[in-house]
Amino acid sequence: MSRFWIAAIVSGLMATQGMAEALDSSLRPQARPDAQIIQVAQATTLPTITRLRPQIRPEDLSDSATNTDVQPVAANPPEFDRWIRNFRGRALAQGISPQVFDRAFRNARYNPEVISKDRNQAEFKSQIWDYLDNAAAPPRISEGQAALRKHRRVLERIEATYGVEAEVVVAVWGLESRYGTRMGDYPMIDAMATLAFDGRRGKFFESQLIAALKILQSGDVNVGKFTGSWAGAMGHTQFIPTSYLAYAVDFTGDGKRDIWTKNKPDDALASTAAYLKRFGWRKGQPWGVEVRLPSGFNAANAKRSIKRTPSQWAQLGVTDMRGRPVPDYGQASILLPAGTQGAAFMIFNNFAVIEKYNKADAYVIGVGHLSDRISGGPAIQTPWPRGYAPLTFEQKKELQRRLKRKGFGIEKIDGLIGPNTRRAIREYQQSVGMSPDGYASQDVLRRIKQR
Repeated sequence: MSRFWIAAIVSGLMATQGMAEALDSSLRPQARPDAQIIQVAQATTLPTITRLRPQIRPEDLSDSATNTDVQPVAANPPEFDRWIRNFRGRALAQGISPQVFDRAFRNARYNPEVISKDRNQAEFKSQIWDYLDNAAAPPRISEGQAALRKHRRVLERIEATYGVEAEVVVAVWGLESRYGTRMGDYPMIDAMATLAFDGRRGKFFESQLIAALKILQSGDVNVGKFTGSWAGAMGHTQFIPTSYLAYAVDFTGDGKRDIWTKNKPDDALASTAAYLKRFGWRKGQPWGVEVRLPSGFNAANAKRSIKRTPSQWAQLGVTDMRGRPVPDYGQASILLPAGTQGAAFMIFNNFAVIEKYNKADAYVIGVGHLSDRISGGPAIQTPWPRGYAPLTFEQKKELQRRLKRKGFGIEKIDGLIGPNTRRAIREYQQSVGMSPDGYASQDVLRRIKQR
């Protein structure tokens, strides 16, 4: 399938604590919950609201991942056919022509496999180092460099038009669909109708289904070619339908916004750049820089809310990996995606821009680091705590229950270690004299069970 919406994909991509932040937030389509709503100022008749796509699961990014053949049932459940008849009126009321609707639904099928995938998305089992090992694996880097060379001319035009570096656009492409080789082959109408009918996220998926019908009505794609992931992400860079309507561009000038054609990614790549530009991409500013922290660095200062210039961080002993001050690219925060035991990054505004594509920390670092590697940059130098034993899903819920009982502001017992839970962990760690890194570790669980 992973922006414009993993989870509908990190119900598994969010393999890490940072990734899981996206899932603990009501603003993001958490691997299962509703997608983030982004306010969009449009000067056209396009929607003023769009949502992100499901975040990517680690297994969706693995070299062994393959598209699953869709095997819908031969006959629809009667309830599904009744739902389609009722939905027809709602669709026509939103501007879908009867002809477009009837053509789109002529062979529509309820697909139980889609519901199975929606119900059984993997929990966040991987750690960030495993995810990044995959995201920036040597084959993905070399394939990205080859894609950059092959499409250099159009990527240079895209960069000149939107001010987003070609390597960044290629990195998004690489993580979203492995450079167009894994775009998903589920019929969009079948998948969106199945999920809308199912009702668990019915309102969200019905809005995506209406948007999908508008895409068909625009003539940008025909029903036979209209495919994507089981959760609705489409094309080379995996837009969901509402995001497509709001941001996709016709860069080739042929009258269609074609993000599907395998050997012609121009519109998809330009649409990705247009999306990033819309949310404030600053050309020449890095997404982040790996840094060295001074001995005794207070992990409580590693918060997104704490921003300083690189020169101010340098005064506190935070330097690049060569011991030099990081250039003053703008206000920056310190990010510790694996707590105090792994790599540290100084992150800038462009980090937040990539988050608009996918809110998971691991995804953002993956895009940024892959783009750096495609450009010839070094691997992450700080060793990760690969011996770390993560909490199981049930242990995460136990930790949340114990934190809540002790009054540390836990809102939901859901096993998702997001910003609220991390904040509660930091507060607990401070209360018992532990380093407040906010990491859901076996040490924290062991300590809180002893008290």
